[in-house]
Amino acid sequence: MFPQRRAAGVSRRTVVGMPRRPRYVFPEYAVFHVTARGAGRIPIYRDDDDRRCFLGLLGDGATHFGWSFHAFCLMTNHYHLVVEAFRQGLSDGMQHVNGEYAQGFNGKYARWGHLFGERFWCKPVDEEELAVTCQYVLANPVRAGLCDRISDWPWSASRYDSVEL
Repeated sequence: MFPQRRAAGVSRRTVVGMPRRPRYVFPEYAVFHVTARGAGRIPIYRDDDDRRCFLGLLGDGATHFGWSFHAFCLMTNHYHLVVEAFRQGLSDGMQHVNGEYAQGFNGKYARWGHLFGERFWCKPVDEEELAVTCQYVLANPVRAGLCDRISDWPWSASRYDSVEL
């Protein structure tokens, strides 16, 4: 067994090994902030066709699982969604979207193994936090230095008018 290593600045009191919160404690229906990252932070989109394919799968998720999107942003090694859905529909749909996408990606690039590092992460968003959460999602490429303004990133959108940062 490998010895456990801690990241610099992480004290022993940090709850690193704490199990994730079970989804059944979330509301039955809510707006959720959803994200998933590539295993080892590898790119999950290598070209625009990959992004279009993923967006198509999200569209399928909206149709088949009753989702309504408030915002989304596709980065290179992860994505963010703000989606309104039933908890079980979100879970079932994300399993479908991530699974189908990973299988297609692995086939296209002749690779094997996990594409996503873990199951998707999600958190319910209160009505008071919705605008801030959507802004956070849309501003990801600006914070990462990939563009100067939110409107410059072609792989994000929101149903709301956004305030430029």
